[in-house]
Amino acid sequence: MTHEEIYVYIAIMSAVTLAVKILPLTLIRTEIKNVTLRSFLYYVPYVTLAVMTFPAIVYATQSEISGALALVAGIAAAWFGASLFRVAVICCVVVFLSELILI
Repeated sequence: MTHEEIYVYIAIMSAVTLAVKILPLTLIRTEIKNVTLRSFLYYVPYVTLAVMTFPAIVYATQSEISGALALVAGIAAAWFGASLFRVAVICCVVVFLSELILI
């Protein structure tokens, strides 16, 4: 790979990124009234974040079991109203203790 190829790749990547962000703003100027499309677009960021986060939670640990236990503990802590910091601490403690026991 040469330096010229890297610049071409960067240019293509930036053009695609800008196109994805600019085209909807320029092509869709009116309010979207379709309820199905609006609800789909509302949940896209959450789904994208979940798709990137959940596998990383399970596979970032030495044992997939400890990652799954931390995921369950984090969901339970968030369900009962714990802050983001407390959820992260609880998940870290669960992973630490479960890997002490499992390994």
